[in-house]
Amino acid sequence: MSHSFCTFELAGELFCVPVEAVQEVIRHHAATPVPLSPPAVRGLINLRGQIVVVVDLARLLGIDTARSDAEPPNIVVHTSDGPLSLEVDDIGDVLDVDPEAIEAPPPTMPSALRRLTRGVCKLEGRLMILLDVDRTLERVGSDRPPPADPLRPAPAVA
Repeated sequence: MSHSFCTFELAGELFCVPVEAVQEVIRHHAATPVPLSPPAVRGLINLRGQIVVVVDLARLLGIDTARSDAEPPNIVVHTSDGPLSLEVDDIGDVLDVDPEAIEAPPPTMPSALRRLTRGVCKLEGRLMILLDVDRTLERVGSDRPPPADPLRPAPAVA
């Protein structure tokens, strides 16, 4: 039995997420910036009453992308902490992949990217990278300072 994946491009590379993780694909929405947020966080959007964090996926992954002036599309995915909007370069097709065709990421893949993938799949002349949406969400928050414990007093400043 095959699995379906929603594909997208980022800096000329082909990525995908499981179709069941996709809430929807949207055109660019203007995001409200969030002060002191990690650099990859573009801001927040209101998606029919639901507040969604928008992440520049290329910036999060450390990938240089030469985006045109066009406003990039977004893939809104379900994560364990709620929806997350991934800003990408282009939306692709839905592909059905045999689970046996999914392999471990190659050792030549940058370690930061390898940690965020569930595997890779060789297609005709291309490598498709299966993104792990929950690990991606963890990476978004990794640049933030830890939240203050409301039950402990703040340390004294000398």
